[in-house]
Amino acid sequence: MEKLRVGVLASGRGSNLQAILDSSIAGRIDVEVAVVLSDVEDAYALSRAGAAGVPAVHVPPGRFRTKLEPEIEKQYIGILLGYGVEVVALAGFMRILHDDFLDAFPKKVVNIHPSLLPAFPGLNVQKKAIDYGVKWSGATVHFVSSGVDSGPIILQAVVPVLDDDTPETLAARILVEEHRIYPEALQLIAAGRINLDGRRVTAGPATTTGKSR
Repeated sequence: MEKLRVGVLASGRGSNLQAILDSSIAGRIDVEVAVVLSDVEDAYALSRAGAAGVPAVHVPPGRFRTKLEPEIEKQYIGILLGYGVEVVALAGFMRILHDDFLDAFPKKVVNIHPSLLPAFPGLNVQKKAIDYGVKWSGATVHFVSSGVDSGPIILQAVVPVLDDDTPETLAARILVEEHRIYPEALQLIAAGRINLDGRRVTAGPATTTGKSR
């Protein structure tokens, strides 16, 4: 099967990037990481990419704190398309993407979030979960839409919230599940198994050509 070319956007340490790279290198998923982009010049994710022989590109984000300037977003699109990227995976990318970006990769931008969406979108979600008193949290892989953490859900993993949990201990246990389900979700896409009907995502049998369209 031809491998799905994935571009990864990351702003920090890139542990989910590493999980994807490890799964790809080991042949567990039909995915090739084509390029890694970061808005942070010294992001460890770029070092991880370089160590794996994957092109690593820093693109300065511009003057905004939480989003990319339109011209810079066009640079991101151009670089990703130049590397033949078919699916974009956000791995701790801390900036909002706009419609022009999503239109360039329709239904092909995915993200992982450390809660059971739609509960607790945004930041500081482990603290929110503990403060709210929920008994279960987890991780969600979802398609990216114009809202914050609001796109259709591909996969979820459930993690118990323990009585003595801190945001840090809960985050660490959730991260283990993130590393498991993100490559799994990308493999569903690579195998052509994803069916999207409105907000409902189902996994059908693998297609003969792979790569759901």
